[in-house]
Amino acid sequence: MLPLLQAAAAGTHPLHGTVADWLWAVPLLPFLGFLINGALSLFSAFHSGPADPGGSHGDAHATHGAPAGAPHGHADTGGGAAGDDHHAVAHHPFATIVSIVGPGVLVLSFLLAAAIFFAMRAAGGGSIASPFIQRYFAWMPVGDLQLSASFQLDQLSMLMMLVVTGVGTLIHFFSVGYMQEDPGYPRYFAYLNLFVFFMLVLVLGANYPVMFVGWEGVGVCSYLLVGFWFSDKVNADAGKKAFLVNRIGDTGFLIAMFLLFANLGTLDFAAIRTGATALAFGGPVVTAICLFLFLGCAGKSAQIPLYVWLPDAMAGPTPVSALIHAATMVTAGVYLIARSSVLFSMAPVAQIVVVMIGALTAIFAASIGLKQWDIKKVLAYSTVSQLGYMFVGVGSGAYVAGVFHLVTHAFFKALLFLGSGSVIFAMHAAYHATDNHDDAQDMRNMGGLRRYLPVTFILMWIATLAISGIPPFSGFFSKDEILGALFARAQYSTIASAHLFGIPGSAWLYVAYALGVIAAFMTAVYMTRMMLYTFHGPNRTGEVERTHLTEAPWIMTGPLVVLGLLALVGGWLNLPDFASVVGPVGGLEHWLDPVVGDATARVVAGAPEASSGLEYGLVGLAVLIAIAGIVTAIVVLKPARLVPKREAPADEGIEKVLADRYYVDEIYDAAVVQPVVGVSRGLLWRGVDKGLIDGLGVTGSTWVARFFGWVGSQFQSGNLGTYAWVLTVGVLAVLGAFSIR
Repeated sequence: MLPLLQAAAAGTHPLHGTVADWLWAVPLLPFLGFLINGALSLFSAFHSGPADPGGSHGDAHATHGAPAGAPHGHADTGGGAAGDDHHAVAHHPFATIVSIVGPGVLVLSFLLAAAIFFAMRAAGGGSIASPFIQRYFAWMPVGDLQLSASFQLDQLSMLMMLVVTGVGTLIHFFSVGYMQEDPGYPRYFAYLNLFVFFMLVLVLGANYPVMFVGWEGVGVCSYLLVGFWFSDKVNADAGKKAFLVNRIGDTGFLIAMFLLFANLGTLDFAAIRTGATALAFGGPVVTAICLFLFLGCAGKSAQIPLYVWLPDAMAGPTPVSALIHAATMVTAGVYLIARSSVLFSMAPVAQIVVVMIGALTAIFAASIGLKQWDIKKVLAYSTVSQLGYMFVGVGSGAYVAGVFHLVTHAFFKALLFLGSGSVIFAMHAAYHATDNHDDAQDMRNMGGLRRYLPVTFILMWIATLAISGIPPFSGFFSKDEILGALFARAQYSTIASAHLFGIPGSAWLYVAYALGVIAAFMTAVYMTRMMLYTFHGPNRTGEVERTHLTEAPWIMTGPLVVLGLLALVGGWLNLPDFASVVGPVGGLEHWLDPVVGDATARVVAGAPEASSGLEYGLVGLAVLIAIAGIVTAIVVLKPARLVPKREAPADEGIEKVLADRYYVDEIYDAAVVQPVVGVSRGLLWRGVDKGLIDGLGVTGSTWVARFFGWVGSQFQSGNLGTYAWVLTVGVLAVLGAFSIR
């Protein structure tokens, strides 16, 4: 076993001596998968030169690890922004090995995580008060800064570990069927395994710097996976956009760590939890720390104004979208706030900011989703909106509710993205067979697919009802818990007593609640719209093309079935009191209580329990809103009237504004990107680089050298008479200097 420098309370912690001692192997397994698949990718891409330099230079088409005869890079068939076409000519020569190693390491990692979970339950589960910490080696022992490379296992990290490895395993299996014919198949799985490794480092880190390693790692992997088909400029640009926008948020995370160390002298989670009370409640220091932490969250979890990278991340393969949106990167910000709950519970002003940004993001992104035609873009803005709900939850001190929605969202959003992947897979197969170059991701080219993809149709409706908040599906329980907690905290909480811009926190929370309800209505509308235009009404794919439409193979459909079951029953993880007839009440709340219980109690400040009448009223309102959204979409939208994309009229008015996403990208380009590019080209490149460095430095120095060379050359003419006269003049000058007084 990996040697440990120290185990927390060695020999005394309930998890010591159990399978939890193998915690380090959970992230190590995906990392080994990355090494193996990365080596296979490099090996297949290596081509030695010819023995005879004048001979043949080999197959010019063998690029990016593609087998001979495979197309170069990614074949862009016009499939939406990404051209998500996975139909290549031949399987990769190492496809079988990659198909075993890629998902296999995730299966082993999930099984080990599940074994640790059962060991944790046997040792007391939610009653274990202290985290189980493994310290592997001293990382930064510099003066007062004593950092170790260490992992922390508690109820929150255990939950996240199960979500990441469980949902990640299903996405890896789906990828086998979806990406197997891609020439970069080993490279894809190498990146995918590495992504999971860094996410596990993020959720298992025992201090902020270790978490930051995982935080930056998932950012790098998002760049690699979003721009996976980098030969297409739109994909490469999307990867760069994701990377650069996240750097803004990461700056805030770094500043927060500096402030924490300057004021508390530690960056370990356990030490901060016990020492945070040294900071003044509601003071400027703890408020600044929380606001800078939230800046990092806004970048990683796509909140206003740093959300713009996430919709463009659809340029990557569809399973990548599922992994980023459902189980890994975008949930990191929500996890960070839950992990830092002790700090946020002491900064009510920062909590108001988090709640309002989350509520505004939820309704803003939902409104854009109302008019998107690319099926993946609809789901992308849906993710941005649902992340807003999660931040409303954790921002209002309802940490369990926010994390609960993170878990249920992982189930139904992974199902929605993988279901859309099955649709795109079928559409591309049909277009590929008929040499049709229409957009395979535009819903205007779909319709009536329930007859050809019946399993996907049923499962995606389950996910749609879950995200819309229809009982008894999982999303109903988690979203209702967030809105109910928000309404309750608007009356009794430390947040309600705080003020932002002179306005009491209670007013801000009521506004956030209203925005959340409206966003819930919009969610039901745009999700029902997606289902109606994709699966209902007449088919618009084409008379010849529709004969090739068929359900995806079971390596892809099987994970959808598992996710469908989870989306159906996932709400049982934390049933409210009124659903006690279904099963145990508050399971997740009891489980997470050792981690976030104290922080939650500090926020609610001993507020009385809401009356059952109010609780039933809020639940009834949430259900009515969801039903109203679905009914509105069914009544107003008529799939039979829709025409294929090539025949569709241009959008006008508010529809065009929504379709063009309020022109936010254009505004950013005009206000930020172009001025920076202009300064870079005009001042830095032409002025400094070409003018000063090249002109004055390089070119100027050559002119100086030439001048002195010319002067010297005048004294080296090669004329003997000139040398004699110069010698004579020199001798006379020396003699004169000594003779004349």
